[in-house]
Amino acid sequence: MFIATAALSVLLALAFAGAGYPKLSGKDSMAAELGRLGVSAGFMRVIGALEILGAVGLIAGLWIEALGVAAATGLALLMAGAVASHLRARDTAKQTLPSLVLLILSATTLALGLAGL
Repeated sequence: MFIATAALSVLLALAFAGAGYPKLSGKDSMAAELGRLGVSAGFMRVIGALEILGAVGLIAGLWIEALGVAAATGLALLMAGAVASHLRARDTAKQTLPSLVLLILSATTLALGLAGL
């Protein structure tokens, strides 16, 4: 089960690092997209920092299991908020799907991590 958890953790860490960097750096296109969802520029940077910290936590969780579980929990909650924001904005399924997929993968990683404790 460790191999599945490790593989999923690494893939998620790459995805969240890639998603978090443009938010943290304040990229204009990301600010426009999140602004449409009602997210301020300052909060966008907070979200980006949380995504990057979650990615680091997933990788650290390969050695410290509780940290990986905590990171997966935080990322799943973050993505639940993202899905809720997309639904509140009445976004299309295509716009909501990336957040939903990351939510499912984060929850899966969390379940695998809990099973490994």
